[in-house]
Amino acid sequence: MESVVYQAVMLAAAALMLAALLSIVYVSWRNGISPMPASAPVRREVVAVMKRLPGSGIMVEAGSGWGTLAMQIGRSCRDWRIIGIENSVIPMWISFLAAKLENRASVSFIRGDLYTYSYRDVDRVVCYLYPGAMRRLSILFREELKPGAQVISVCFALPDWEPEQVIICRDIYRTKIYVYKVH
Repeated sequence: MESVVYQAVMLAAAALMLAALLSIVYVSWRNGISPMPASAPVRREVVAVMKRLPGSGIMVEAGSGWGTLAMQIGRSCRDWRIIGIENSVIPMWISFLAAKLENRASVSFIRGDLYTYSYRDVDRVVCYLYPGAMRRLSILFREELKPGAQVISVCFALPDWEPEQVIICRDIYRTKIYVYKVH
């Protein structure tokens, strides 16, 4: 009897893992990109940029993936309320649980569409996306972000925007971080 219960539990666990994997693959295919965590050197540099820029308020990580960037910012920039937006349910739930386990009340994660989210009350946006997403967000940010708001983009520039600063990380890819201010 024990072996039948054990096999049933193992089969259920395998089915759950397969469903989670298929969910990630499906959403990655639909998005055109998989949730990729930023490397440690890039995360450290984004935190350094956050600390150098003046201000505090609401920061949104558009496409927060596994939450590693938002969580690291939350550990170091305590004056900010951080909201991670992710449309892939598995990475979003892992991010959500990590914030709860670390008791990070200032960091939250929501399942949502970064193209329909309202950025009107946002003071800073951080994103590590891909060129197609940056094209779509470029228009949205111009329409919705208030004057003085800032955008920090890892790897990919906002088309037709002039960055105030471009930082080159000391990682093996020499990743660029673009810093913009809305005028």
